Amino acid sequence: MCKALKEENESKESKVTLSGLLNFIDGLWSACVGERVIVFTTNYVDKLDPAAIRRGRMDKRIEMSYCGFETFKVLAKNYLDIDSHELFAEVDNQLAETNMIPADVAENLMPKSDEDDAETCLKNLIEALNAVKEEAVKKAEEEVRSKAEKEEKKEDKCTDSAKENVKGDETSAKPVKENGFIKKADKGGEN
Repeated sequence: MCKALKEENESKESKVTLSGLLNFIDGLWSACVGERVIVFTTNYVDKLDPAAIRRGRMDKRIEMSYCGFETFKVLAKNYLDIDSHELFAEVDNQLAETNMIPADVAENLMPKSDEDDAETCLKNLIEALNAVKEEAVKKAEEEVRSKAEKEEKKEDKCTDSAKENVKGDETSAKPVKENGFIKKADKGGEN
């Protein structure tokens, strides 16, 4: 029974090969009449095979980075219809210190109700940026703590190993009775 389930699960797994992917992409291009745009996304462009990203297959590369102040100003104009506000300076400072994608910035700029004005939306964005920054600080502290704990465990293992070596030396230094006489074992081999 288990073998049958395992075989069934294996048959459901994706078996995409590079060759199959390239044939699919080339098939899309050849089947299209007129101009078409195909969009591919990845978080790991350096792991892609050069055959998949050669010119002719992927002609344009656009890096989608975190939101900067210039992008924020465009979003503020689009969502709030404002070009400047007294809170822009604080948003600029927060964006310089925090990584937030444009979609998250836009979500915070969108009025949630008819009562929400530009100032309310900007304050919501500033609160969200503060929350992201606090989360990043906590994560960094946690990583430092975890790394310190690993180093401490590593040092403890080294200390334990050193104690075992010393213990072994003490055992070998105990008096030994040989031929009716007590003599001390010496590291140098002298009696």
